[in-house]
Amino acid sequence: MKALVYTGVRELQFLDVPDPQPGPEDALIRVEASGICGSDMHAWAGHDERRPAPLVLGHEAAGTVVEGPLSGQRVTVNPLVTCGTCKACLSGRDNLCATRQIISMPPREGAFAQYLAIPARNLVVVPEHVSFAVASLAEPLACGWHAVRLGQRALDMPLSSARCLVIGGGAIGLGAALVLRAMGAGDIWLAETSIDRREIAAAQGNIATFDPRSGTGPRDVDLVIDGVGFGATRAAGSAALRPGGVFMHIGLGDAREGLDIRRTTLQELSFIGTYTYTAQDFRDTASAMFEGRLGSLDWAETAPLSAGADAFGRIASGQVPAPKITLLPNG
Repeated sequence: MKALVYTGVRELQFLDVPDPQPGPEDALIRVEASGICGSDMHAWAGHDERRPAPLVLGHEAAGTVVEGPLSGQRVTVNPLVTCGTCKACLSGRDNLCATRQIISMPPREGAFAQYLAIPARNLVVVPEHVSFAVASLAEPLACGWHAVRLGQRALDMPLSSARCLVIGGGAIGLGAALVLRAMGAGDIWLAETSIDRREIAAAQGNIATFDPRSGTGPRDVDLVIDGVGFGATRAAGSAALRPGGVFMHIGLGDAREGLDIRRTTLQELSFIGTYTYTAQDFRDTASAMFEGRLGSLDWAETAPLSAGADAFGRIASGQVPAPKITLLPNG
């Protein structure tokens, strides 16, 4: 099969590689759409030692099952493979499974390829009216779903009464804003430096956008969701919180400073790291998408998998206005 292979720092090659060999519980999927995630960009830039070259990246996938359970079905892929038997899995927090694996990280190759093997339990059937490109957004949107669910639980007020600030207008941030809206939040602000992404977010409806460099934006915020995760965004988000507010941290931009620990202590701010999603979060996100509760989800740019190296370069140089580029292996 053909695959986009990460072969070295800032190097991707479109190569012939062996077909995946499904295990007894696996389905073999013909990948029809696979989104480029920020973690793929980190790996490509040489900033993720967990993803050494050579490796097939990509974990936001949808396609058709061609062999094994669910054969013939259109599916979207939960890329997080867990044991199902440990304390975390049995308590419904399977995203924290100590032996979890994720496609695009050894020992599992990723979805920037024509075929992918993964346990059938990780698949959600996609209805005919939903395109593969839209279905592949289930993974980044599930990150936002998980963060909003945990944030709602930590708030000392109903989400419908909360002032919410989302930092970042990429797929993670925009997805979190759409989930907030779907779960009943009425006052949603989104901070994004790109005017194109601000316009895309504003066009979704009931999301106020602003350029964080302008010094404008909401204060005394009840809930912050940081979809970027740099020191500067942690600093801005924590400064915007009112006493007793909640900070949900999704982004993994860097591991440097930013959070005001003194203010966090004195004003009882809640800072919660949020990693991926549970299997139930993923299923709930997919259902919301298929029912149209997260909007049209038509804001991703698409490109052939063979042009993936160019897509990575354009993202890195800031030439992509869309929140997401989705690669089409068979397009």
